[in-house]
Amino acid sequence: MKTRAITGFFFILVLIGAVLLGPYAFVSLFSLLAICCVYEFYRMVHTENIQPLLFWGVGVAAFGLVLVGSILLGLLPYSMLPFSIVAVLLLYIAALFRKTVHPIQDVAYSLFGLIYAAIPFIFFMSLGFVEDTYNAYIPLGFLIILWTNDTGAYLAGRSMGRHKLFERISPNKTWEGFVGGVILAVIAGFILSHYFGFLPLWSWVCMSLIVGIFGTLGDLVESMLKRNVGVKDSGNLLPGHGGLLDRFDGLLIAAPLVYLFLKNML
Repeated sequence: MKTRAITGFFFILVLIGAVLLGPYAFVSLFSLLAICCVYEFYRMVHTENIQPLLFWGVGVAAFGLVLVGSILLGLLPYSMLPFSIVAVLLLYIAALFRKTVHPIQDVAYSLFGLIYAAIPFIFFMSLGFVEDTYNAYIPLGFLIILWTNDTGAYLAGRSMGRHKLFERISPNKTWEGFVGGVILAVIAGFILSHYFGFLPLWSWVCMSLIVGIFGTLGDLVESMLKRNVGVKDSGNLLPGHGGLLDRFDGLLIAAPLVYLFLKNML
C-alpha cells in the first residue's frame, strides 16, 4: 500500500506538472505515454497464436502522435494529417514479410492497439487546444474529475457495495460504487466551475457525467481485455499500480467523448 501511494503521488505530480508547464511539455509527455501504452498493449496480448507487429505498430503510433502533436502546436499544417493514414496502411504490407500462422489476426490486433491505446490520447491532447489556443485547465479538469470518480467509486464500493455491476468482468465493481463515483465526479465539476469559470457550470456537470459514466465503462473494457488474454495487470511499469493502461483505462473511452462534447459546444 505504501509503494502504491508513493508511486501514485509522484505519477500524478508529473502529469499535473506537464499539463501546467505549457503546450510543449503537455504534448510531449502524453505522446510518450501513448506510445508506451501501445507497446504495453502489444506485449500484453502477445501469445503463440497472436503476434502483433510490435515494431511497426509502435513506429506507426510514434509517427502519428508526433505528427498530430506538431499540428496541435502549430508546427505543421492540418493538410499533413492524411500521412498518418498512409503509415497505418503500411502495417498491411509489413505483414506480408512475416512468417506467422495468423497474419490477418496479427494485423487486426496491431490496428486495435492503435485504436484502443493511441487515438484516445490524441483526443485527450486535443482537449488542451479545443479553443484553438492552449488552455491547460481543460485537460487538468478532465484528469481531476477522472481521479475523483475513481476515488468516489472506491470509497462507495468499499462502504456500501452490495450489487455487482459486471461480475463476470470485474467482481469487485458494484452499482453503489458506480453511482458514488459519478456523484463525486459531479461535485468535482461544480467546484471546478467555480475556479475554472471559462466554461459554464452546465458544461462542467455534463463533462463530469461523461467522465463518470464512460470512465467506469473504460475501466470495465480494460478488465474484459485482461480477462480475455489471461493477465492480472497490463504491465509492471508503475510499482503497486500495474501498467499504464491500468492507470489510463478510464481516459480511453471518456476523452474522445468529452472532446466531441466540448468541440460541439464551444
